[in-house]
Amino acid sequence: MSVSPVRMADAIRVLSMDAVHAARSGHQGAPMGLADVATVLWTKFLRYDASKPDWADRDRFVLSAGHASMLIYSLLHLTGSKAVTMDQIRDFRQWGSNTAGHPEYGHTPGVEVTTGPLGQGIATAVGMAMAERSMNARYGDDLVDHRTWVIAGDGCLMEGISHEAISLAGRLKLGKLTVLFDDNNTTIDGAATIAETGDQMARFKAAGWAVKAVDGHDHGKIAAALRWATKQSVPTMIACKTAILKGAGPKEGDIHGHGYSLFDEEATLARKAMGWPLPPFELPEDIVEAWRKAGRKGGSPRRKWEARLKVSDQRADFVRAMKGDLPADAFKGLDTHIEKMLAEPVVNATRVHSGAALTVLTPAIPEMIGGSADLTGSNNTYVKGMVPFDLPDYAGRYVHYGVREHGMAAAMNGMALHGGVIPYSGAFMVFSDYSRASIRLGALMGVRVIHVMTHDSIGVGEDGPTHQPVEHLASLRAMPGLLVFRPADVVEAAECWRLALEARTTPSVMALSRQKTGVVRTTGGNLSAKGAYEVAKADGEAQVTIFASGSEVPIALAARTLLQADGVATRVVSTPCWELFEQQTPKYRAETIGKAPVRVAVEAAVKFGWERFIGEDGVFVGMTGFGASAPAERLYKEFGITAEAVAAAAKAKLG
Repeated sequence: MSVSPVRMADAIRVLSMDAVHAARSGHQGAPMGLADVATVLWTKFLRYDASKPDWADRDRFVLSAGHASMLIYSLLHLTGSKAVTMDQIRDFRQWGSNTAGHPEYGHTPGVEVTTGPLGQGIATAVGMAMAERSMNARYGDDLVDHRTWVIAGDGCLMEGISHEAISLAGRLKLGKLTVLFDDNNTTIDGAATIAETGDQMARFKAAGWAVKAVDGHDHGKIAAALRWATKQSVPTMIACKTAILKGAGPKEGDIHGHGYSLFDEEATLARKAMGWPLPPFELPEDIVEAWRKAGRKGGSPRRKWEARLKVSDQRADFVRAMKGDLPADAFKGLDTHIEKMLAEPVVNATRVHSGAALTVLTPAIPEMIGGSADLTGSNNTYVKGMVPFDLPDYAGRYVHYGVREHGMAAAMNGMALHGGVIPYSGAFMVFSDYSRASIRLGALMGVRVIHVMTHDSIGVGEDGPTHQPVEHLASLRAMPGLLVFRPADVVEAAECWRLALEARTTPSVMALSRQKTGVVRTTGGNLSAKGAYEVAKADGEAQVTIFASGSEVPIALAARTLLQADGVATRVVSTPCWELFEQQTPKYRAETIGKAPVRVAVEAAVKFGWERFIGEDGVFVGMTGFGASAPAERLYKEFGITAEAVAAAAKAKLG
């Protein structure tokens, strides 16, 4: 006798209710309300094999409403995940468990993306769907042909990032992307309508999606809607009308049921309403077996896919790309480029030097996919010959993201998470504020995404303080798990690109100048890999050490010349990546900082963080407030960021 799918859904409900109750924190409402939708999806449509949750051509499932984490933990446990045992369910939200308060990629096998900050999941899923189409264009249907499914709630769709993601997906007609909207009209403060009047279906439809509404508790209608979604050529949104806390008896549909609201008495009443006789964390064997069977159904398509991969003439390249390995000759052209630049130095903006590096890197690394937030010509992220990523075949490698910095950063996270793609894209550094939440999640997940942030200081010039970042370098450097590169010249720019591409579990920011900068490096060897290094020695025992990054390194070198002329022995240290410097040995760090009695730092940004180089009593030459509108040269003079000012500050400190 077959098990009722409603009873299978009830298993999700009781596990979610009991785990949250045991933890005394969490969210019972959404997992219970979504249990029917999730049951139909996971038992009838999702291509997933619990025995191998990371096989490359699986469907991706994204729980954008990450607070409903017990939904995915219940699904993983029920389908037979070895990582999410009943003990892990009991230890929900406890130290050392696989069942964290919000789903975390890399922490729990089967979780595709870290979610919790609302809206991030749906935007990341757009990137996953983009990567699927890109990989399909490279390797064909035999190796890449899967869907991306998203569950999103009212909060996800209120967040601004959802607008960026929805419109981008609609423009690109990502037909293998489906969003299941948990339409329960519930938020923490009460009914969603206290803050929302929009028609979500109309909004999606206006963005180019196909839309449908369905009773989120009618399994037959849910299945019909999902089947319809698989036949569309554009992204699909299914509004699933659900009752929060479904199955909770008198609490079902309570607009205050977002969080932890079923305590001892309420849980007992919920069990009675569902006709569930077993105590917490116990499941009927027939329901467990029905779920285990669902977890095994992906085994057959997986094995067929593995057979196709085994005989494919693209196997080696596909496996390499999905693993994250770079081609064997990835940096051959870059090395030649560096040798040429050392022999024939070029003076230009570091954004131009970055573009020159990309010119030799992108042909050598086919999985690199570039783009820009409507600033292609300014960011220098486009390489001649690149074709836009778009219909009809998605074979292009350049994405026109439009003015969507936040959505762009999240989509790049999704592309990297999918695998087989190394995304990079450009924006002005001042707008890293827009994309910061996505950059942070990328750092938390440890994904290789490269954010090209040009126009990195008051060197922006005439556009004025609205476009001149002063606090952004400090803010980004403060973020754990993020490499912030600020190269000084053409050689450092090339070296930093290599380091970013080699950092397979770390996102990177390239902070690049708008204005031209002088030549810094005259010797080879990837010195930028040390994070900071001596670029100019003192003539004699150093009395002053000047530290600088990016466009201010030439200023530091010019100040050294002035000081040396006055008999002050001065050395200069370039600091292209503070995070890499922190990874060096204590001995190397001490030697690089040196013992000069006076330490000076110069950077066209705020001081915060420079204490690690100059100490609490060191001299800082830089910004103390916002910039202004004027040509860059005038701004540097007016704000006192000049070689003369640096030399004078060092002398004053010497006494």
